[in-house]
Amino acid sequence: MSGMATIPVLYLSHGAPPLADDVTWTGELRAWGKDLPKPKDILVVSAHWEAAPATISSTTAHTPLVYDFWGFEDRYYQVTYDAPPAPELAQKVARAVGGSVRQDPGRGLDHGAYVPLVELFPEADVPVLQLSLPTLDPRKLYALGERLAELRDEGTLIVTSGFTTHNLRWFHPQEGPGGTPPTASSEFDHWAAEALAAKDIEGILDFERTAPAAREAHPRTEHWAPLYVALGAAAGTNHDSTSVIDGFWYGLSKRSWQF
Repeated sequence: MSGMATIPVLYLSHGAPPLADDVTWTGELRAWGKDLPKPKDILVVSAHWEAAPATISSTTAHTPLVYDFWGFEDRYYQVTYDAPPAPELAQKVARAVGGSVRQDPGRGLDHGAYVPLVELFPEADVPVLQLSLPTLDPRKLYALGERLAELRDEGTLIVTSGFTTHNLRWFHPQEGPGGTPPTASSEFDHWAAEALAAKDIEGILDFERTAPAAREAHPRTEHWAPLYVALGAAAGTNHDSTSVIDGFWYGLSKRSWQF
């Protein structure tokens, strides 16, 4: 990618904290990070922060991470990712989104942001800002992505972070990360891959009616919703996408795309 090319947009399946122990997946994310152009800064939209109106995270250095998970070993609460703050990006996001953007000055990066960033950009030397999901409405999130698209031309990497299938009833640790996924997870993953390849944007926006096993794959839609932001941000580049990572992790589809 040349220096003048538009920075890509990512939709990635972010994993739970034990992702750090998965040699395969961490290797895939690290290889992906090495292939990416180094951005000026990073804007993350994670499934784990819903707040309306659109809200941005802290722009103060050393704001603690948000360990928004329970029942894990202590070591997962000791992970750090002290990326530089991004006050300039905060101003650009406010400009792009409009006057209704709030800031939560105490909000650090949640695990939907820092877990994958630890692998993608392990040096933690790129400024990072997080933006909340202000709604789960597909078309409103797509429109939000369209407004954010201009940031790509200014060197910002937009990382939308969810999970291609996300039903925690399928999560059985005793079976290991490489166990056979449920049929519903496989069917939804296959549909998603075909729909993105075919640029069936309407079908994706209406996935609860068009996708097989939609309600099983996403009993609640917050882990699929970040994709709508990515699609909006990729509209100007014709939704061209590459499925960079595929496969399953504890039954969940970890498929991830670059636009």
